[in-house]
Amino acid sequence: MHLHIIGICGTFMGSLALLARELGHQVSGSDKNVYPPMSTQLTDAGITLMEGYAAEHLSPAPDLVIVGNALSRGNTEVEALLNSGLPYTSGAQWLAEHVLPGRRVIAVAGTHGKTTTASIVAWLLESAGLAPGFLIGGVPRNFGVSARLGDPRAPFVVEADEYDTAFFDKRSKFVHYRPNIAILNNLEFDHADIFPDLAAIERQFHHLIRTVPSQGHLLVADEQPALDRVLEQGVWTPVERFGDQDNSQWQLRLERADASRFQVIHCADEHGQDEDAVVEWPLTGEHNARNALAALAAAHLCGVDLARGCAALARFETPKRRQEVRGEINGIQVIDDFAHHPTAIAATLKGLRAATTKGRLLAVIEPRSNTMRLGALRERLLESVADADAVFWFQPSGLDWSMEKLVAEQDGRGQLFSQITALVEAVISQASPLDRVVVMSNGGFEGVHERLLAALTVAKESQA
Repeated sequence: MHLHIIGICGTFMGSLALLARELGHQVSGSDKNVYPPMSTQLTDAGITLMEGYAAEHLSPAPDLVIVGNALSRGNTEVEALLNSGLPYTSGAQWLAEHVLPGRRVIAVAGTHGKTTTASIVAWLLESAGLAPGFLIGGVPRNFGVSARLGDPRAPFVVEADEYDTAFFDKRSKFVHYRPNIAILNNLEFDHADIFPDLAAIERQFHHLIRTVPSQGHLLVADEQPALDRVLEQGVWTPVERFGDQDNSQWQLRLERADASRFQVIHCADEHGQDEDAVVEWPLTGEHNARNALAALAAAHLCGVDLARGCAALARFETPKRRQEVRGEINGIQVIDDFAHHPTAIAATLKGLRAATTKGRLLAVIEPRSNTMRLGALRERLLESVADADAVFWFQPSGLDWSMEKLVAEQDGRGQLFSQITALVEAVISQASPLDRVVVMSNGGFEGVHERLLAALTVAKESQA
């Protein structure tokens, strides 16, 4: 069957394309934003990529068109699709109908940490020899691909996004997945382009809870008021809590300030014995330790021994674009992070600050997500960068608000740029050996990472 995917280079749709190809389908796709790592893995898989959107992309006619949720009415290719009468569906529905049936589905939901947590779950299951399938909104470096079918008898891990499904299906994508195990990591206001307030998102999370069977499991973070309100709307599935509270079944105890070493305590029910183990791993930040705690709980439900799971975390590698070290030149490290929300920015910088004993922490930030573009959380941006020594803000085109006032309130720690070249020059002129430059954006950011590394190389050679 020939499947054509409109919006194929989105993290979800690109992963879906890999699964379709693995199932033996001929796959093509179109997108206006074609950049690595997604474009690279699609090309390597033999998938035909078409730049932009056009009616011609539907000729010869595919057997089925899968429409990404970033596409709206008025899009040239969408209009051609509707006029053609070709059959079409959403990515989430296609996944639910063609990949998930018969699998034990583990869905990872939450405002932050979905990609990292889903990657950890998949790695823990892989390390235990279970050969899981997965679809993750990034590229886990332990696997090298963002999706695979795995053993059909093994669990399937899916990153469960609350964003809407398609222009013709405004439910959150995760209501299609009907998981056996659902991780609810956290919940804050986000996606201001489709949700009017936090309560609207809470309703969608409760729709997810309604789909988890009574013989399934809900793993819910403690100290999350929004998640508590979701559960108060009704729950029919056993709930296990994870976090740092004494009454949670899964507890975290940090042994290092940067969270690179921590203890995990599993408090069993009255029929079992409590157990604990220690994790020492390459990641930093309490938020990542909590992600690991949730993943250990999910893997444990699939039969993975706690001690074995904790040992496997020492070999876990962050997904691409999640605190990924892109290179180091002349003692200056360039780190890529997907942080797309003030809370995520703050968590990333806090973890890196604790792990940075020498040198400075320089943050390069593009507020590019739809929520950031609308300015819905701009009041929180200043506090989110408190742990950075200097901040280089980039104002992308299409931002609905001016960042000038924000930068002016930083007392000289912040600079604003609208041109990438000027931003790179400023960073290079101020960076010194032992500094860490962390780039935060949920887009391609005009290849700023490679530009920084190239400029650092030139600066080093000129000093030689």
